[in-house]
Amino acid sequence: MWRTAPLAIFLSSLLIPAQSLKAQNQTRRLPAREYADKMKGGWIGQMCGVGWGGPTEFQWKSAIIPEEEMPRWKPEMVNQFEQDDLYVEMTFLRTLELHGLEVSIRQAGIDFANSGYPLWHANAAGRANLRKGIAPPDSGHPKFNKHADDIDYQIESDFSGLIAPGLPNVAIELGEEFGRLMNYGDGVYGGQFFGAMYALAFFEKDPRQIVQAGLEALPEGSQYRECVSDVLRWHAENPQDWQKTWRLVNDKYQKNPAYRRASCEKGDFNIDAKLNGAYVVLGLLYGQGDPDRTILVATRCGQDSDCNPSSATGILFTTFGFEKTPERFKSALNPEGKFSHTPYNFPTLVRVCERLARQAVAKAGGRIEKDEKGEEVFILPVEKIKPPKLEKCWEPGPPGGSKFTDEEMAKITAR
Repeated sequence: MWRTAPLAIFLSSLLIPAQSLKAQNQTRRLPAREYADKMKGGWIGQMCGVGWGGPTEFQWKSAIIPEEEMPRWKPEMVNQFEQDDLYVEMTFLRTLELHGLEVSIRQAGIDFANSGYPLWHANAAGRANLRKGIAPPDSGHPKFNKHADDIDYQIESDFSGLIAPGLPNVAIELGEEFGRLMNYGDGVYGGQFFGAMYALAFFEKDPRQIVQAGLEALPEGSQYRECVSDVLRWHAENPQDWQKTWRLVNDKYQKNPAYRRASCEKGDFNIDAKLNGAYVVLGLLYGQGDPDRTILVATRCGQDSDCNPSSATGILFTTFGFEKTPERFKSALNPEGKFSHTPYNFPTLVRVCERLARQAVAKAGGRIEKDEKGEEVFILPVEKIKPPKLEKCWEPGPPGGSKFTDEEMAKITAR
């Protein structure tokens, strides 16, 4: 008997890596045509959310917007070509279009430094650092950027999930490239969380399931993960009363100084990533898959009340796809309207995202095949979400001493 026991142990040990290998080799299929439709829905959702919420932006701070103060939806509101919530992230798309998904963070920084549009908060501070020669990721480090926990990358991260269908780890990696141009800690995590939710929305329709899965993109111990976990719990406890959950969020994440240790402002105005991220989650959870309700809840939460519904509706409309998006949200779209400070109109934006998605599939170890009808299908690996390492803006690690070389500075022509 003593000889068979070691043999049994040995044989059982062989089963563990075999089972792990099987899990690693799991794939799922997404027709390329369906990808394009859902990606288009995501962009339309962003445009609708920012258009409807636009007139309310920062008009209500630490207060719920009264229902009677909400503007009414008009189909022409979709044409949001002058919104920084859209054109800033298209700067990142342009960098990826020109240099590919393996672009260096330093090249991304040079391109962002050369952007010509007005910026605020973390974006403005990060770009100013880049133009002074402070290279990323130091451009987003709290030593040099007092806005590092602000909302900026969060509102610009939608692109990362829209070009990474079913590939949340690709969206998280893109956050390491672009989110660190201007943010750190929770300020980066918010964008990685949003990117992961977009990536997941290509396969999951239930908003709560998307939020719960996206939670895994946030590192344990971060205040951002704590905030999203709180909202999920409070929603479960108060599934029909979003205003009660809003008050719980406001009491803990707006009024409690322990959760505003890195806020750039200390009063009612709060552009902190996790607070505004909570409002996006409220819109998704209490919207219950209804586009109007999703936008209204995310907007009425206040603070950055155009960017928040833009993100919530972008994620939701990704689950719908363009074809199934209600007609009132797309009937007035001007396909020739050019997004400010970009070379893109809507059709060219879609084509660029389609090309980048193909790169993302290859980057993640997937492939593209043709089905029996000759239609292309993305074969996507199923992977466990890998959150980034834990950082805190109020207890940051040391900066890396990253500086642009003279040759790199010569490429930065904007000052």
